[in-house]
Amino acid sequence: FFLLFLLSFYSTIHEISTTTTDVITTNQSIIDGETVVSSGGTFELGFFSPSGSSKQYIGIWYKQILLHVQTVVWVANREKPLTNTSSAVLKVIKPGIIVLYSDNNEIIWSTNTSRSVQNPVALLLDSGNLIVKDANDENPKNFLWQSFSFPTDTQLPGMKLGKNFKTGHEAYLSTWKNDNDPTPGDFTLHLDPTGYPQFLLKRSTSVSARSGPWNGLYWSWAPPQLLNNSSIVRVVFNEKEVQDTYFPINNWLTRLVLTSNGNLQCLIWVDRTKSWNIYLKLPLDACDTYSLCGTYGSCDIDNSPLCGCLDKFVAKHPQQWEKGDWSEGCVHKTPLDCNKERVFLKYPGIKLPDTNYSKYDRTMTLEGCRRVCSRNCSCTAYSSLDITNGDKGCLFWFGELIDIKKLSGRGKDIYIRMDSSELASEAGSNMKKAKILTVSFLLLMAMILLGLILLLYIRKKQKKLKPKEDLELPLFRFLKITRVTNNFSIHNKIGEGGFGPVYKGVLAEGQEIAVKRLSRTSMQGLNEFKNEVIYISKLQHRNLVRLMGCCTQEEEKMLIYEYMPNKSLNSYIFDQTKSILLDWPTRFNIINGIARGLLYLHQDSQLRIIHRNLKASNVLLDMEMNPKISDFGMARSVAGNEMGAKTRHVVGTYGYMSPEYAVDGIFSVKSDVFSFGVLMLEIVSGKRNRGFVHQDHNLNLLGHVDFYFSLLIIMASWNEHELGGWKSYLDDPCPYCDGPHFLQDCRYAPWIEMCAPYPSYREYACSLCGGQDGRWSDCPNAPAPYCANQNSSSSFEFDSSYGQKKEEQSTRKSGIEAMFQ
Repeated sequence: FFLLFLLSFYSTIHEISTTTTDVITTNQSIIDGETVVSSGGTFELGFFSPSGSSKQYIGIWYKQILLHVQTVVWVANREKPLTNTSSAVLKVIKPGIIVLYSDNNEIIWSTNTSRSVQNPVALLLDSGNLIVKDANDENPKNFLWQSFSFPTDTQLPGMKLGKNFKTGHEAYLSTWKNDNDPTPGDFTLHLDPTGYPQFLLKRSTSVSARSGPWNGLYWSWAPPQLLNNSSIVRVVFNEKEVQDTYFPINNWLTRLVLTSNGNLQCLIWVDRTKSWNIYLKLPLDACDTYSLCGTYGSCDIDNSPLCGCLDKFVAKHPQQWEKGDWSEGCVHKTPLDCNKERVFLKYPGIKLPDTNYSKYDRTMTLEGCRRVCSRNCSCTAYSSLDITNGDKGCLFWFGELIDIKKLSGRGKDIYIRMDSSELASEAGSNMKKAKILTVSFLLLMAMILLGLILLLYIRKKQKKLKPKEDLELPLFRFLKITRVTNNFSIHNKIGEGGFGPVYKGVLAEGQEIAVKRLSRTSMQGLNEFKNEVIYISKLQHRNLVRLMGCCTQEEEKMLIYEYMPNKSLNSYIFDQTKSILLDWPTRFNIINGIARGLLYLHQDSQLRIIHRNLKASNVLLDMEMNPKISDFGMARSVAGNEMGAKTRHVVGTYGYMSPEYAVDGIFSVKSDVFSFGVLMLEIVSGKRNRGFVHQDHNLNLLGHVDFYFSLLIIMASWNEHELGGWKSYLDDPCPYCDGPHFLQDCRYAPWIEMCAPYPSYREYACSLCGGQDGRWSDCPNAPAPYCANQNSSSSFEFDSSYGQKKEEQSTRKSGIEAMFQ
């Protein structure tokens, strides 16, 4: 009896141990309660029941995240669930198929195969792909069957969506019926190969939304800035197949899910918050509704009403259009006539129309596209095909254009056929205007004297604005700037500050530029403009924005900079969606770069420059996320042996200004150090200094952090304090904040010392030493906080020889320390 017990116990232990492997052989089976785990421990296969349901399914889910909630990514028997799993079993049998048997030995679900093998096995890969292969076959990609070819509602990295033209098999996503029922729902996502490939989101057989065509880099629905920082997308389209797949960057857990209500969501797992973060979705807004504005109608989410006819088009039924019924769309003002001359009008920055009735050529130039389309009367429009190859290739449309949307920053240009009379009528209108102007000129003769006076005034002003010759700064013609910015088009506008709007442009040689145009209503004027020209033209450093030239013509004053594709720092650190893209190494590199730029301004440049307006919006990011300090309109230079000066005209941004500057107008290199400390704290925490709110007090972010560390000094030794408390001040999406170097840097980082209310407490060399060698922890005697007393009224005097502060009451004790004495 004892021997039989040992044999039974050994058999049970052996059976349980097999469930921890990633393989099922013909000698094994899976029953309810047993699972198969991928080799890396990422995915798990087994029986499961959705929340609130008694039905049983075979599925795959994430093993190591959200242990209390199963995140299911694939379901086998979604159309035929089990009601009793007491005797249900999952097996691998010859000739190489997986079979799910019910309790009465009925086949509930099975795979298929086109060939037979003698030793088949099922293997759960760490990608989440369940495969069947020959155990004796050493080729890892020689599958008999794989679950990635039969997705449910989720696309995982490496999974291909699309169609095989040879076999006719299509891999597409289909929703669950609801959150508790994996049965196929109403919505599906297809990679449609008709015409030129595009994703179609369908409800039953009707299209509800569309991705737009592939442009060689991204789909129109996906902002390239977010996409390029999260994953790499690959699209293949040839005579054999059309397929789309993606691979994440930095081994992040990502998935693309089609929810039961018809929303396509791209999600990324944030381990710090233990949650899935949505960083892309379709439909994004109302303008993604398919054919909302009908034919030749364009949807603009920033306009009211949303729909408008394209230029040279009118509503097909004006009365319905005025009532908000845009379904019938628009028509040409002048109907097309194939016997007349044909011209094409450019429409920039749009989501290209539905490509269902389109053809393409990968070799043509844009001029070749125009010639081919003009010779075919059925060709209604054309566009470039691939932006990664210098806009090579052509995409032609035949028939009416539908589902057009205006896109800001990522749209493409399309050229639509027009009757030549449209341009002719426009020319006739211009002639009529010219006659009116000629007659009006006779009435304006009396104002010639005033015009001459105005002309002399403008020339005098231009002479004042003309840069000095020793600056060797290139001058750009106004007409050239107008041309490269599409006449300062709203589609080229990338931002606006106190100086005025900023436009993106592309020079003839292909170089991208940013044009800063002084607004007539700007609070900044001639002095600030001269400051930028004088200072930046003499400064050359990799962490300062490069001024390429300027333009002065009449009232126009413009500065031309190198283009920064990632825009300003504040658009990342204060945005919950984008901030997850700034991991700790990236943030530390940004802090490091800003510090180097400041050291150059303060110590290494021809002039000793004090910026006076250092803040997050004045730090730009290039393609590699390297920081560049910008906006020198308020900068001041001091003599080589001086550290600062005093002014009655205090400029800058509250929250970044040092106390001695804001109160007494005293500015120095240590004023910039104070601003740098505030900026460093914002980068690490992801919170604005002035916008910070806490339930326990009314302090700003700076005062709050100082309050926290002041208490640490009183209650415990600073050097012996556990480092874990630091992490509560860090930006939540940061997934790299657990390393020992990170914690050590946070402990010794001198932002508190930089923000001291008295300049002498801001140890300049130590404050920026991290910017030179990357290690703040090497700074001796890491300081205690000095900022707790936010309402100090001590007056300041500035000694230009040594840059030291003289206060009426010299004390290094914070307000918190004084309370406990």
